[in-house]
Amino acid sequence: MSLDLNLSNLLFVDIETVSAEANYEGLSGVLKAEWDRKAEYLKNKEELSTEEMYFDRAAIYAEFGKVIVISVGIFHTLENEETELRIKCISGDDEQELLKNFRETVMKFDQGKLRLCAHNGREFDFPYLCRRMLINGISLPPSMDVAGKKSWEIRHLDTMDMWKFGDYKSYTSLELLAALFNVQAVNEASIKGSDVNRIYYQEKAPEKIARFCKRNVSILAQVFLHLQSMEPVKAGNITVV
Repeated sequence: MSLDLNLSNLLFVDIETVSAEANYEGLSGVLKAEWDRKAEYLKNKEELSTEEMYFDRAAIYAEFGKVIVISVGIFHTLENEETELRIKCISGDDEQELLKNFRETVMKFDQGKLRLCAHNGREFDFPYLCRRMLINGISLPPSMDVAGKKSWEIRHLDTMDMWKFGDYKSYTSLELLAALFNVQAVNEASIKGSDVNRIYYQEKAPEKIARFCKRNVSILAQVFLHLQSMEPVKAGNITVV
C-alpha cells in the first residue's frame, strides 16, 4: 500500500476539542435554540437531558465546540540517516491564537506539496479545523482550502481510510491499530477522548489533555509507517519540541 509521497512534506495532526461553553446555560439564545434542534436528532440511549447532552457531545461539532490543543508531527532525517519524529504541541485557552499558530506552522510548508495526515481526519480533524478557523476570522492555508473539491482531488491522508481498504462497514480506532502493530507512544499515560471535556472544565487540567494529544500524534505517525510497510521510528528518535 505504498504511497508516492515525500515524507518531509507530510504533517501529522491530532486535535482535542471541548464544548464552546462550560455548560448549556452559557450559550447565547440563538445557539441554545440551535443546540435544542440538533439534540432532537442525536441518539440518546443514556436518556440525557438537552443540557447534559451539550456537555457530553457538543465538543465534536465545530459549530458548538472549540479547539484547545493541536499536536503536529513531522519526519526528519538525521545525520546517521535514521528517521526522527519531531512533535510540536500548540495549546491554550485562546482558540484564535492557537489556530493562528497552527496556520503559521502549516504555511512553512510548500502548499502545493503538503499533505496532512490524521486518524479519521477526513470526517473530523480537517473539517473541524477549517470551520473553526473561519469562525475565528482566520483565512485557510491554501493546502487546507478544499471546499468544493472532489474526494480524489484532496491530497490529505487518513489512516482510518487507509486501513479500510475500501471497506466502509465499521470504525477502527487508532488505539486498536496501535495494539495490532505493537506501537509504543511517546507517553503511554492515556485518557479517553470522552473524558476531555470533564478534564478541561471540571478538573482544570489542560496539561493532561496536551500530553494525550502528543501521545496520539506519536501513535499516528508510527501507525502510518506500519501501513506503508516501513520501519517505525526508534523510541529514542521521537522528540517533543
